[in-house]
Amino acid sequence: MQLPISGPRRGSLACILAAVAPFAGGVASAAEVTLPTVTLGAGVRTSLTNVDDGTDTYADFDVNSARLYINGSVTDKIKFTFNTEYNGTDDLILMDAIARFEYSDQLNIWAGRLLPPSDRANLYGPYYANNWAVYIDGVQDMWPNTAVGRDEGVLYWGQFGKVKLSAGVFDVPQTLGPSDSNAFDADLLWAGRAQIDLWDPENGYYLNGTYYGDKDLLAFGVATQSAGDYTAYSGDFLFEKKLGGGGAIGVEAEYYSQEMDPVGTLNDSDYDGYYGLVHYVFPTPVGIGKFQVLAKYGEAGFDGSYDVKTTELNVNYLIKTFNARTSLFYTEQKPDYAGATKYKTFGLGLQLQM
Repeated sequence: MQLPISGPRRGSLACILAAVAPFAGGVASAAEVTLPTVTLGAGVRTSLTNVDDGTDTYADFDVNSARLYINGSVTDKIKFTFNTEYNGTDDLILMDAIARFEYSDQLNIWAGRLLPPSDRANLYGPYYANNWAVYIDGVQDMWPNTAVGRDEGVLYWGQFGKVKLSAGVFDVPQTLGPSDSNAFDADLLWAGRAQIDLWDPENGYYLNGTYYGDKDLLAFGVATQSAGDYTAYSGDFLFEKKLGGGGAIGVEAEYYSQEMDPVGTLNDSDYDGYYGLVHYVFPTPVGIGKFQVLAKYGEAGFDGSYDVKTTELNVNYLIKTFNARTSLFYTEQKPDYAGATKYKTFGLGLQLQM
């Protein structure tokens, strides 16, 4: 199982460059060449869906995401990460480019393009989320970002037993939407997060949406970001308990709020939302994996003018946790304003990582 580590997400395929040293020409016999260790990995999420928009139905097959992961060590304290993302468009996106100075559990400095301190859902991303249709409810993905939830800047993070702290400063786009109507007047964004795990600790900067029964968790986190007249904050919660025979039960929840005094065409705008998720992993294996059932409900609203209600149901088959799983999923979105289209989606998703 691939769990959060002190470095960014990566695959488990090791590419040991030192193995080529004996074949390098011109190396003095008395000299010993040691090249850094590099790990390579990849991930893909693909799905077949049937969408009902109230007037028509249509089927679609998508490559939702494909990623390449590269991590390397310059020294035992200085490391580097380079990750890419393809999300169904024609472009390959630079997702992560991080210089990592990791001196101890309590002292880590990262710089480059990376995930800033934010809510749990932003820090686990789609590949380590519990549910398939992550982010569609609009609660978790409203933080300003340059690409794939990432911003460019520098952060500190430290692990103090069961307490995790992080803070950083970032250069972000000055728009939160497709036009200047959602602009804020600031050059830098400040971000911070604090988390406490009352039961088992979660090591490293990144988080999971579930541990599938590998941990007993009771975790609380708060985060905030601020840039000029823009301020956002969130609170998140994760409970997970091992059950006899290898099963697990869990609850995840979050509340998010954003306040902004735009520079563009809109007046003061507020945005907030919440979600709750429950899941159960059956203890008895069936074939090469275990079944999991999951339900999620969320609401998000803008400035008191409209709400969007989202329901999601999953039946997941866990072959190798996050590295191999399938999801039979149903989502329903109900925007609450005149003329809004309601969407119902049935789908089958597959996720693989190495």
